[in-house]
Formats: sequence, C-alpha cells, structure tokens
Amino acid sequence: MKLVIQGKNIEITDAIREYVHQKIEKAVSHYETLTTEVDVHLSVSRNPRLVRQIAEVTIYANGTVVRAEEGSENLYASIDLVADKIARRLRKYKEKRSNHRHEKATANLSDQPVVGNLNLDREPELPAQVIRTKYFSMPPMTVDQAIEQLELVGHDFYMFRNVETGEINVAYERNHGGYGVIQPRNGNGHTHHHNGNGTTTADTVKSLVK
Repeated sequence: MKLVIQGKNIEITDAIREYVHQKIEKAVSHYETLTTEVDVHLSVSRNPRLVRQIAEVTIYANGTVVRAEEGSENLYASIDLVADKIARRLRKYKEKRSNHRHEKATANLSDQPVVGNLNLDREPELPAQVIRTKYFSMPPMTVDQAIEQLELVGHDFYMFRNVETGEINVAYERNHGGYGVIQPRNGNGHTHHHNGNGTTTADTVKSLVK
C-alpha cells in the first residue's frame, strides 16, 4: 500500500509523519486488499480568528475513491478523528461490496419519467473567481453506483457519466432526506432512458428518494 503525506502551511516533521503512518495504517489494516493508495493532506487555515489544523485522507480502492476530512485546534486530534472516520467509511464500502456479491438487486419497474426541472433546496453560492481546479477520471456508472460514491467521499454532490445515456449527471443529497439526480434535458423534452433490463433511470431515482 502506497502512503503519500503532503502539507500546506505546515512542516511535516518526522514525528508527524510517524504518527500519520501509525494511525492511518491501523485504520486501513483490515482493508489492505482493497486499498491501492492512500493520500494524506495536512494543512493549517490562515484565518487569524479561527486556527484550524485539518487532516484530509483520500483512499483509492479498486477504482473507488473513499475520502474523509476532519479539523480541530490540534493536528494530532485531527489525525485521530479522520482515521476513525475513514475506517468507518471503508467498513461501509466493504459491507456494500459483500452485499452486492451475495444478493441480487431487484428493481421496481415504472414508466414514470424523472421530473424534468429539479430544484435544489438551497441557492448555490459561487466564489468571485475560480480558486481551485480538479481533474479526475469519469468512468460510466449507474445512479446506484454514483450514490455509493457520494456517500464515500462525504460531499453534497457527485458528478458522474451515466452508463445508460453517456451524459454527465449530478447526484446530490437533499436537505430533507434522500437523493436527487440532475440530468440534461434533450431536444424532445424527455430525460429518462431505459437500460438493458427494462428499468429506467427514473425508477432508480424514485427508489432512492422514498
């Protein structure tokens, strides 16, 4: 397993490096067969009113990304917190993989389309200028797989390429529970598509928000 440690506004001393190895390796020890690389990013915020020392862990596990972040006034405490969180998310990921192997998923058949105009429950706020750009691979996946990725990275939304349509979709967590999916509207106003087994993206979305 490859473990990479990086720092921002902080010097990575031998003591810090050793502590990270001790805590993170212990957290992923039961999942080494799934884990290919672990990236640890340590940083200190520059806000003079609130000094926060942040520990972020990103794990690449067989094509899946598992991520966790924690912050506190003490760097070692942040490392402890993020190690516990990443261990819980890895356990959840492993349990889901096991369930997928031993259980055959059933889908509810329906002809109802996805609502064409999905409204988020909160107004997006964009920064005055782009402050960070990220590039990542976007292999085709189902809505179910995108929801799993959303849970594993701990973000409010997850952008993915829909395996049924080849289009870019966004899965997001709704404020009042459940999940939603944003899809582009095509020329004829339809937004739902059938997959190979007769179910539609609409069926999957409806099952997620029940």
